[in-house]
Amino acid sequence: MAEIQASIEINAPLDKVWNTVSDLDSEPKFWKGTKEIRNISKESNTVNREVTIAFKDSKCMQTVTIYPKEKIHVQFTKGIIQGTKTVSISTQGEKTKIDAVWDIKLSGMMGMFTGMITKHIQSGTEQALQSIKEEIER
Repeated sequence: MAEIQASIEINAPLDKVWNTVSDLDSEPKFWKGTKEIRNISKESNTVNREVTIAFKDSKCMQTVTIYPKEKIHVQFTKGIIQGTKTVSISTQGEKTKIDAVWDIKLSGMMGMFTGMITKHIQSGTEQALQSIKEEIER
């Protein structure tokens, strides 16, 4: 498994950051590796969805669990990516911090490319957090 971590501080209150981060349908706007989202079901704080990712337009199934004003936990349940992505938020004085942590690997024969893809995901995560920051601080 490859672990990827990125963080950013945003000059905004937690509620404002949470409203942007928890808008699951706007993910492709910030996360360039996510091309399209199709929600399949929603029950309480859990969403099952199909996501088309930029890597060869692959489709992945995800179970997304929302912990209000704390974190969003994504479990990849089917497809080329196996593992999790967790986006957490916390207050840092007047600022709000976003932490993104991936713990993933590519499935099957694609596993040998996990290291190469990890660099792309690291870069994409850093870009996504920066885009979220810019959107919120405008």
